[in-house]
Amino acid sequence: MKPFRIHIPATSANLGPGFDSIGIALNKYVTLDCEPSDEWHFIVPERDQAYIPSGKENLIYKSALYTAQSQGHHTLPAGKVTLHNDVPIARGLGSSSTAVVGGIELANHLLDLHLSSFEKLKIACDIEGHPDNVAPAIYGGIMISTYDGEELDYVRLSSGLESLTWLAVVPDYHLETEKARQLLPSELPYKDAVHASGKANVLVAALAEQNWALAGKMMMRDQWHQPYRKQLIPGFDEVHETVEDAGALGLYLSGAGPTMVALFDGVQDSVLDSVKEQLSDYTLFVLQADLRGVYTEPSMVSN
Repeated sequence: MKPFRIHIPATSANLGPGFDSIGIALNKYVTLDCEPSDEWHFIVPERDQAYIPSGKENLIYKSALYTAQSQGHHTLPAGKVTLHNDVPIARGLGSSSTAVVGGIELANHLLDLHLSSFEKLKIACDIEGHPDNVAPAIYGGIMISTYDGEELDYVRLSSGLESLTWLAVVPDYHLETEKARQLLPSELPYKDAVHASGKANVLVAALAEQNWALAGKMMMRDQWHQPYRKQLIPGFDEVHETVEDAGALGLYLSGAGPTMVALFDGVQDSVLDSVKEQLSDYTLFVLQADLRGVYTEPSMVSN
């Protein structure tokens, strides 16, 4: 094979009440430089080596092998994969989904599978269990998706997203999704579930109609997960107050957290600089929507 490069965007899931079903692709990336090798090996950035295996335990390889086997192949031609990772690990910006989607794309290219985006998403859902992060990583934009283990349906939104700024406020600690899920109730009273569902419906309608102020309002009114997970994010209220004073339309926990994402429409650089100064204990990323999703191109890596 000739060397090739895979680009996978970061993602932010839920957007408040869109629990396990809504996500957006953002312009922060994992890139994979792939070239032939005698055996599988992943070159991992030093800061990530404690979290990302260099051999076949790597989630990228596992996802690639799953994809190959789902298409009737038993093995994959060996390769060396060099990771360039701008997506922080276990912070709620889709790091595991970049690995899953990157692995699917890796197998698709190595084996010349010609998978459609829908086929890639179906495989990714089979691996992940739900589409909130993997869907936008594949398609770009905002994806509203549902998957019950058999039926997979989605709507993609992209209009007007270029005008928005998504400010990711990243605390200096990891938060495992499984730990965050353990805080969620096993059931909700019927009336509470109806109200929670209604807020998610209004969020989707607001995003579709580009009513960004209403979308931001709904992001703060989630009843599915944020009220329970906030206890793991001690600075949430402080961050909320700071970004609200700066003109943010809303703030939500990205995925399971701990990253928080504030939505701005037309924010000035001076305002963002002030927010960064006030939230100096956090790492801040000023992001826009990625509208392309995962893609592969020839690489300049030499054998």
